[in-house]
Amino acid sequence: MIRTHTAGSLREEHAGQQVTLAGWVARRRDHGGVVFIDLRDASGSAQVVFREEEHAHDLRAEYCVRIVGSVRPRPEGNENPELPTGRIEVVAEQVEVLSESAPLPFPIEGNVGVSEEARLRYRYLDIRRQQVANAMRVRSKATYLANEVMHELGFVYVETPTLTRSTPEGARDFLVPVRLQPGNWYALPQSPQLFKQLLQVAGLERYYQLAKCYRDEDLRADRQPEFTQIDVEMSFVDQEDVIAVGEKLIGRLWKEILGYEIPMPLPRMTYADAMARYGSDKPDLRFGQELVEMTDYFAGTSFRVFQAEYVGAVVMPGGASQTRKELDGWQEWARSRGAKGLAYVLVQEDGTLGGPVAKNLSEDEISGLAAKVGANPGDAVFFAAGARGASRDLLGAARLEIGRRCGLIDESQWSFLWVVDAPMFEEDGEGGWTAVHHPFTGPKPEWADTFQDHPGEALAYAYDMVCNGMEIGGGSIRIHRAEMQQRVFDVLGISKEEAESKFGFLLEAFKYGPPPHGGIAYGWDRVCMLLCGGDSIRDVIAFPKTASGFDPLTGAPTPITSEQRKEAGVDAQPKSLS
Repeated sequence: MIRTHTAGSLREEHAGQQVTLAGWVARRRDHGGVVFIDLRDASGSAQVVFREEEHAHDLRAEYCVRIVGSVRPRPEGNENPELPTGRIEVVAEQVEVLSESAPLPFPIEGNVGVSEEARLRYRYLDIRRQQVANAMRVRSKATYLANEVMHELGFVYVETPTLTRSTPEGARDFLVPVRLQPGNWYALPQSPQLFKQLLQVAGLERYYQLAKCYRDEDLRADRQPEFTQIDVEMSFVDQEDVIAVGEKLIGRLWKEILGYEIPMPLPRMTYADAMARYGSDKPDLRFGQELVEMTDYFAGTSFRVFQAEYVGAVVMPGGASQTRKELDGWQEWARSRGAKGLAYVLVQEDGTLGGPVAKNLSEDEISGLAAKVGANPGDAVFFAAGARGASRDLLGAARLEIGRRCGLIDESQWSFLWVVDAPMFEEDGEGGWTAVHHPFTGPKPEWADTFQDHPGEALAYAYDMVCNGMEIGGGSIRIHRAEMQQRVFDVLGISKEEAESKFGFLLEAFKYGPPPHGGIAYGWDRVCMLLCGGDSIRDVIAFPKTASGFDPLTGAPTPITSEQRKEAGVDAQPKSLS
């Protein structure tokens, strides 16, 4: 037996016992003839005392060692109440170096700043750090709990393929050449969407899995090319049934892991209300500063900038005291988001309005403006004018930036809600329509017969769960009637031939009595990040990639040899095209 106890399990009741420990040298302290080390393993750490220098003189940071010694209480006054093992120590009698460690690229212990590139390059060392290891354990516990909840609710765990055919789902597919069929390719699934619907046709009724998904997206700060979602689909349900399952799952995770009881049922907000009040379909409700529509207020304005489809405002408390440089910085910030700028007025202490915009407003517009937007003396009011969607997006982003800069966000709060009734379609910029969610999302019941006549007004039978301004899950009630599915394809400009080519196997299955069904998927990495208090999903992924999709640990992706290229048939033409 290599060890009799784990280091983190030792307590006062072990005093007098001889124990054998194995782990890593976390810290070393030399005190004139007496050497102390902290021995760390997965359970925690314990202090080991060496009375004779020859036992410890070769031990360095992160050496892997085996120690035999006796447990004793620490001398009075030397206890460490911060550690579970802080009232005992182990007096070493034998030491065996199991393996040595090269000089470290960065310290394992302490909160020394380390670049993310270094952390990912030596991820196996990074995971030795307590914060990172704890994140892995929280994710593990969350996974056990999720499986427990879904089992209790009668769901069946089914693994769906990760080599499938390419289907349009919003992002580009990762493609895999097929050696035995040169010129043909598999695609890695962006989600299990079509398969989980097939499982409902198959009659399993309640399916779930922790599914690996793959999306070849452009560079995004907090995205990964491969990620995990907990995927759920149910038959003979409506929106309320799916929402109830989602609330039970998330409620259990927050209660068991964080000890926080989420007030249930969660509040709901329509998509239209969220966009009008917060400029976002994932509003952060931990602070106020709601948007104020000013379109009617400026209906007769002579100020050309405000002669627009939409004019909106958001207030920055205390913003009037900003320097000219800071106000100019807001313009750069807006331009970085693709806007021309961010108009503003400053409410002076005497109630008068300053800033470049105020000079272009009438006396009537000036006199009622502060009251209309809810601004007080000393505040700044930012405006966006133009197309409704783009203007709201800009103001919604400005609201969040104001919340961060002014310290308005209560980081100790949890704010959950459902955003419901999203649009079914949106304009594609080329005179046509595209699905806001995906082509299999059903319409709200009141739009079931007429959505094709008013695509821009039709509402989807869809729902997203939002936590602290982040979408953590989303789903919909699906289409299960062939004629309705064809009407959706018609709106999207997908011909019967194209639909057959892209989704033929699903449409074929739908000929055989598909049940009404719906589901939801949660971004598992994001859920675990919130549970761990992390800043990025990379914090809770064992071996993540950078924002560019590069893996500093393995060097992937890498070129392939000409022999590999030829054997895989990368350049071969499929027989049907040759």
